[in-house]
Amino acid sequence: MLLALALALAQAAAPAVAPPAPQPAPPAPTGPVVALEVAQGRTVFGTVTIVLDPEKAPITVRNFLKYVRSGHYEGTVFHRVIPGFMVQAGGFTPELEEKPNQGPIKSEARNGLRNSRGTLAMARTNNPDSADSQFFINLRDNHRLDYGIGGAGYTVFGRVIEGMDVVDRIAMVPTASRGTHENVPQMAVVIKKAREVNPTAPDAAPNP
Repeated sequence: MLLALALALAQAAAPAVAPPAPQPAPPAPTGPVVALEVAQGRTVFGTVTIVLDPEKAPITVRNFLKYVRSGHYEGTVFHRVIPGFMVQAGGFTPELEEKPNQGPIKSEARNGLRNSRGTLAMARTNNPDSADSQFFINLRDNHRLDYGIGGAGYTVFGRVIEGMDVVDRIAMVPTASRGTHENVPQMAVVIKKAREVNPTAPDAAPNP
């Protein structure tokens, strides 16, 4: 009885412990947001939602939005899938026929954005200023692709904000070589639709 009373008095004397303060919600995306709806045959993988960064990559974002708005990406496939590295899309039909593009743009790889997991970057040839419609999503921190670490680097211009699990599922699809193409999914993984989620967002600055 005395022990119970002593415990009660001690608890009453102890200062109240405030509950932990709620964590602030992540900031809402301020750039254009694009959703890619992905499927393989009749299997719907889901939607990958990406926020673009027109402040750091104005030329690249403007270029990407042109392809989205024209419907270029619809019906293109993820034609190069390398687990633990990246998934690449934006240029080929399921028959691996290359779609016409609008020509190359200037590299913005020195914009300070890093090739970290979940970021969107432009694919290119050995010429830094050769990117057109093709892009890739980093499956891991690929900082060796950054400007100054990997030479001219690869331009990062956005990041996945929802649907990274969908990207990871794409990375698990079995691949094989087809003609001159390597790491091609054996069953086409198709972008069924590419659309702007917030089309009222301001456009990126015009190309110089």
